[in-house]
Amino acid sequence: MTETPEAAAPAEEPVDPFLEKGRLLFAGEWKFVTAAPTVDVLPPMQGVEIALVGRSNVGKSSLVNALTGRTALARTSVTPGRTQELIFFRCVPEMMLVDMPGYGFAKAPKDKVDAWVATIRAYLRGRVNLARVFVLIDARHGMKPVDAEILDLLDKAAVSYAIVLTKSDQVKRTDLEAVIADTKDKIRRRPAAFPEVFPTSSHGGKGLAELRAAIARIIDERS
Repeated sequence: MTETPEAAAPAEEPVDPFLEKGRLLFAGEWKFVTAAPTVDVLPPMQGVEIALVGRSNVGKSSLVNALTGRTALARTSVTPGRTQELIFFRCVPEMMLVDMPGYGFAKAPKDKVDAWVATIRAYLRGRVNLARVFVLIDARHGMKPVDAEILDLLDKAAVSYAIVLTKSDQVKRTDLEAVIADTKDKIRRRPAAFPEVFPTSSHGGKGLAELRAAIARIIDERS
């Protein structure tokens, strides 16, 4: 009787080493550093800065808290436009996390909106240690014209950015896949856009490990 050779075991997928590096990077004790209403009072440039920006109520503060494993590091609010300053957080000397002012708020006075936009522009132009901006977009709605305006600003400032889709747990899988595909198509020809899109959920934890890994990779490359 002829023996049949045993089927070869499927090759194991290589594990991304930056998943563990990202976990360790965000596992430490994160602390509030400062809040800067204008670029005149920014903290000294030390280490690599990673910034988060998005429309008001897109979930920026919730994402900061989820990434760092803290419940109240960043304040969350149902009031659009509450974050009116550049908020700096630090855990390790090699990195600073920056929560940028929200945009797209309809109820804020025009002079405040203009001041916040001017602050964002000045920050993007003058912060040489700013490695990447993660632009948060609500997965339930996809990219809007106001989001495209921010991408235009980042392209002109030649600041590398990537898209993070928030609240992706509230979207059906097929709808989420369509939003991801549409987002990738809209950023394909943008000069400063990073091609990968990160679907996340601050409450369910979806995509957080991958986002931490991406940030850890940036820190490693800059180091």
